[in-house]
Amino acid sequence: MRYLNPKADLTFKRVFGEHPDLVMSFLNALLPLQREEYITDIEYLPSEMVPDNPLRKNSIVDVRCKDNKGRHFIVEMQMIWSPEFKQRVLFNASKAYVRQMGSGEKYDLLQPVYSLNLVNDVFEPDLEEYYHYYRMVHVEHSERVINGLQLVFVELPKFTPHTYGEKKMEVLWLRYLTEIDEKTTEVPEELLENPEIKKAVTVLEESAFTPEQLLGYEKFWDIISVEKTLISSAERKGKAEGIAEGLEKGKAEGEKQKSLEIARNMKSANLPIESIMQFTSLSKEEIEKL
Repeated sequence: MRYLNPKADLTFKRVFGEHPDLVMSFLNALLPLQREEYITDIEYLPSEMVPDNPLRKNSIVDVRCKDNKGRHFIVEMQMIWSPEFKQRVLFNASKAYVRQMGSGEKYDLLQPVYSLNLVNDVFEPDLEEYYHYYRMVHVEHSERVINGLQLVFVELPKFTPHTYGEKKMEVLWLRYLTEIDEKTTEVPEELLENPEIKKAVTVLEESAFTPEQLLGYEKFWDIISVEKTLISSAERKGKAEGIAEGLEKGKAEGEKQKSLEIARNMKSANLPIESIMQFTSLSKEEIEKL
């Protein structure tokens, strides 16, 4: 049996965007929820959040859903870290929070928004932990909390299970994301023993996808490979320019050139403008000029 990597755009959305039971299990395992707060019902929402102001960019996320309590959940898989990603996550979560309330409704009807972000990169090299949880707390009295936005970032490369026999759902789901890929010929028995993980593994079977989907899957990894190469090159260029003109200016120009080159390659691969905007943070106008 040949499997696909669950972190790819195609597979991630297939697993968590089409199977409510799997995304509920995933969210209950990875979010900071008490057992009495667990999600028991899910309704999928459109992944594209169209802005009220047409001059603002659309925000595209992998999975958006809400439960029967009205709580909103956003799930994203980010393959390569970029400095603006945290701001984009905060923007998307804030937008989902604000849009709950219609004209004339009361603020106390607003429900929390949880944003779960899986990052296949290390962005906190000075911290040992792979799990980062952000919320609004009193600076001096952290037990005082303003409920509303809950942001979670998971650095997948840092994750290592304490023991491979550990059955905790958080561990099983993270093992699923980090241990299964195109080279997998035999899935660990501990994963298959859990019915939800077993179902998620079955979804990854290559035979479940059409030739066109598999071609898109391969293009996805080609783009990731190109982007990693360009990031490395742009960072070196940015550092060199920074020596001559100031580190911050050089870094900004390097980032801009990196984004333009990535967009140029993605556009030549005939990928949608919206996807290019998501990967590069460039405007539609900048991309169309390439």
